[in-house]
Amino acid sequence: MNLQLIRNATLIIDYAGTRFLIDPMLAPKGTYPPFTPSKRDDIQNPIVDLPESVDAILEGIDAVILTHLHLDHFDDKAKEVLPKSINLYVQNEADAGEVQKAGFTNVHVLNNEQFNGIQLIKTKGKHGRGEILKRTGTVSGIAFKHENEKTLYVAGDTVWNEEVEEEILTHHPDIIVVNAGDNQFLEGGSIVMGKEDVLQTASAAPEATIVSTHMEAVNHGTLSREELKNTATEKGLQSRILVPEDGESYTF
Repeated sequence: MNLQLIRNATLIIDYAGTRFLIDPMLAPKGTYPPFTPSKRDDIQNPIVDLPESVDAILEGIDAVILTHLHLDHFDDKAKEVLPKSINLYVQNEADAGEVQKAGFTNVHVLNNEQFNGIQLIKTKGKHGRGEILKRTGTVSGIAFKHENEKTLYVAGDTVWNEEVEEEILTHHPDIIVVNAGDNQFLEGGSIVMGKEDVLQTASAAPEATIVSTHMEAVNHGTLSREELKNTATEKGLQSRILVPEDGESYTF
């Protein structure tokens, strides 16, 4: 497989001959207001530009997967530029209804699907801990399986919790993508993984490679790439915890 980080949680995954676009946030730098209240309420989102053109990102895409519908995972620009007939997978009927309202006509609710011979399995997650979950809502991830590929688990917007541990034990992924910007509001704590969450994920899947995304792209992120890289090096895990720059690709 080839996995490319575009920006934030937006990924292009070439898997068993099929090209997937995950969680497209495609607007130019500074298009949207900041996510509030946070420590950096004076910064518009996204805080960095795309590493390549929207046309290049969309070239050859066979299907789009939306782990949930927050703006930094499915934005107005994506709604505008994606072909309305593209194969589009969402986590539940509520999200399907919202996406159909935006004009998309080929919308599927993920559970345990087959697409081009690839098994697509919806996975669980928690977008924070405690009271903040009332604000952040329902989210999902996805496991990819095919006889000719390693198993890939895209965890989505989740902190480390028993559901992520269960998915690791169930699917035995070789590659795990975690959203690791430690995004936070002024109250409520982390709503995606921070350093300790990433380390716990690596510990729970000692044979897996971890790819850390959702970093340095939106205003409420609190964990830098440099800090996570330093933590991985301190723990001797720099070869297993990968921290890509925007536009960077890996082949597994």
